[in-house]
Amino acid sequence: MNDSSHDQAKKKIDCYDSSFFHKKPSKKKLFLNGLFIFGFLNLLWFLFRTGTKPTRIIYPCQKAALKNMSLAFSSIVPLLSFSAFRLKTRNMFARSKKAIIAILIIAPLLGGIYLQATTAVEEVGLNIIGTESSSPFSSDIFVVNGREMAHIQNLIDLMGSEGLNFYQSSTSAVNQGPSGLIASSDVILLKVNAQWSMRGGTNTDMLKELIQAIVNHPDGFTGEIIVADNGQGSGALERLSTNAEDQSQSSQDVVDYFSNDYDVSTFLWDAIRFSQVQEFSNGDMDDGYVVYDTVDPDTGIYVSYPKFETDYGTKVSFKNGIWNGTHYEEKLKVINLPVLKSHGSYGVTATIKNYMGVPTQALTNSHQKIATGGMGTLMVEFGLPILNIIDAKWINANPANSLSAGPSTSYREATRVNILIAGIDPVALDYWSSKNILIKTSELIGYTDTHTLNPDNTIRSGLTEAFGVWLNLTKDELTQGGFNVTSDVEEMNIYVNSSEISAETINYNYMWLIYGVVGTNALVFIFIIIRAFRKAKN
Repeated sequence: MNDSSHDQAKKKIDCYDSSFFHKKPSKKKLFLNGLFIFGFLNLLWFLFRTGTKPTRIIYPCQKAALKNMSLAFSSIVPLLSFSAFRLKTRNMFARSKKAIIAILIIAPLLGGIYLQATTAVEEVGLNIIGTESSSPFSSDIFVVNGREMAHIQNLIDLMGSEGLNFYQSSTSAVNQGPSGLIASSDVILLKVNAQWSMRGGTNTDMLKELIQAIVNHPDGFTGEIIVADNGQGSGALERLSTNAEDQSQSSQDVVDYFSNDYDVSTFLWDAIRFSQVQEFSNGDMDDGYVVYDTVDPDTGIYVSYPKFETDYGTKVSFKNGIWNGTHYEEKLKVINLPVLKSHGSYGVTATIKNYMGVPTQALTNSHQKIATGGMGTLMVEFGLPILNIIDAKWINANPANSLSAGPSTSYREATRVNILIAGIDPVALDYWSSKNILIKTSELIGYTDTHTLNPDNTIRSGLTEAFGVWLNLTKDELTQGGFNVTSDVEEMNIYVNSSEISAETINYNYMWLIYGVVGTNALVFIFIIIRAFRKAKN
């Protein structure tokens, strides 16, 4: 190569081969300089805002800065490397400029979005302090905290140590006695949240542990277990993306694991939500929903509930129990299994809001009447669940005024806190959990405005109704119905069994950032090699 040719090639590299991208080099330089300045400013903001506290890297503004840095720098790197490489392959790209430019621009963006949505992980540790009430009336809340501790058996053991036995048995021993919750021949209905995929639905690892605990009844389990929900048309018990360590483990998979040895089945009430029927005692044997003729005078809700026959021929009325052909047997036991999450319309969804999966919205006004305490009306009519277990292994702590609020919750939008909470009082559970888990986690991941998660908040501010308003209306409805419930922390016993927790422990997965730089270059060079190979063959 003579001196003149060498100078021309060097000039092309220095200008980032501007002739390929645009006829005017100045615009190409401006584009690249703009990308660099944009990325550099985000880097400065990231370093300034993080300071000496590494945990700040998961703040929403810090995440945005990291994404911007990734997109800017990962776009520049392949552009520069491609410009140099292309000097010797110029002709074969004469008809492929637009395709190459599209790859260079779109690949980092799509790659970053995909990996951020599917692999990002946040984990926080919360120090939960146990307290005991001096009030003559109190509600018990049981908390197991930490990866090693947040399991059903540990929760059952904690309950048993404080006098609430899981197993009903004539023999008194560890976790069992005459006043226990579950008899060996009971029909247990596990009310899950099956409306949402990923972290929006009930954790199936927890579900599996709970079914295992039930069939391990010390007297030998001869009863039946039903996993059920009404997702109001969006429900599914056989999802491909679920809330579990193995994200492909569905509720149906869990049930299938046990069904060869025990009477365990599923029933998705979505399938019968449009069918209005009468009770078994009225001679109607069809599956469907019983709907009250008049509204409740206090909350305005039309009460409705499912009645159905299981895979094993058991006729179940959610309100009245098990129909044996002549009368109802009181051996239906309901365990409520909600996920702790923010909610874009009602602020928070947990124990009480999960009961929206019992009635049918297709035939009634149930969802609108959450705001007036209507879920409390349902619990008064049907009786409280024998136990509520809040799934707080992964939670959605993004407030309603954020773009990532629940109830739907992707893997990226969830925060791992490794907690299970149990109790009988639904009001106390929701009040305490939102105060001590949702709000604290929300603050740890960078939010300053958490009022929509606050059970004391009565300001609607864009919600259908403020959490504090409808929670209190629900409490009033339950109290009038004869149930002892409370939202007063002075009337709550908090029993805790916790792993050693380091508060504000945070892990974050940056694979999407690495992908932006490495993956995009790989895509570009693969494309170049393929084109060169085709050119050589021709």
